[in-house]
Amino acid sequence: MILKRNFSPLKVWGYIQNPTLFALFWSGAVWTIFRLTGAKEMGLSFTIMGVLGSALAIFVAFRNQSAYARWWEARTLWSSILGASRVLGRLIITFTDSHAHQTQYDRARSETFKRRLVYACIAWAHALRMQLRQQNDWESLKPLLESADFEAFKTAHNKPFYLQVWMGQRIYEAMANGTLGGFDSFQMEGQLLSLANAQAGCERIKSTPLPRQYDFFTRLFVLLFALLLPFGLLGFFTSEALQPVSWLIVPLSTVLATVFIIMERTGVANEDPFENKITDVPLTYICNTIERDLRESLGEVNLPAKVEPENGYLF
Repeated sequence: MILKRNFSPLKVWGYIQNPTLFALFWSGAVWTIFRLTGAKEMGLSFTIMGVLGSALAIFVAFRNQSAYARWWEARTLWSSILGASRVLGRLIITFTDSHAHQTQYDRARSETFKRRLVYACIAWAHALRMQLRQQNDWESLKPLLESADFEAFKTAHNKPFYLQVWMGQRIYEAMANGTLGGFDSFQMEGQLLSLANAQAGCERIKSTPLPRQYDFFTRLFVLLFALLLPFGLLGFFTSEALQPVSWLIVPLSTVLATVFIIMERTGVANEDPFENKITDVPLTYICNTIERDLRESLGEVNLPAKVEPENGYLF
């Protein structure tokens, strides 16, 4: 996620260089042909370009709005994951501790249960992050799971879902041995349901691209606009008085085309929020927050370092 207000020109250039160079060379070619041939009929009425530009702006705006809606939904889903993780961690700790006065209470067993469940909740968030970003650094989760659990976790096809099932099984085992009470599972299941629904929403965004017709026709219309723009501007310079400055169509065409290219590229940057790019939803930061909060709730003091923005980017 980009936090800084001003962008590096080099970063922006990396996104737009190919279509912008095409617009520059094409307008230069049109102007060169005009100067060599003097063919005034090459100039088009700018009314045509005005209508085409207005239609294109509406099309690009709709596509960009759709791309932003995907990004914002992804951000909202991860906010719900952060909230549900905190609530689940709190319920695990408070419900377990609330049975300390009962005769079947076993402190060592209860402390182990709390630590294993809370760590599994942390591992679930990291596993979903890595699965969405296709990072596959599963060994980094080994400290959060016991050896036998981690070996089974590594072989699972859908690792976050495996941890959901695992947590559900441990909760009902705890109810059977007296670590939890008979109704404690109801609220815990509600938070597991929230996490499962958020995972399904993230997977839907990941597996369902923005309708390809929006992407294809937006790129096609921007290209068509860049192709016709020099001819539309040439219409202003066909008179004898203005022909000496007709070279202005080259920078003017390039600048106007670049505006639409940047608008189109902005939508492309936002439409896939789980690709580990600078424009992504900051999953690493959110997972780090979940881990720090939940481990602190267990009474730990040696917490992972807080993830901070790097050069104005938060990952």
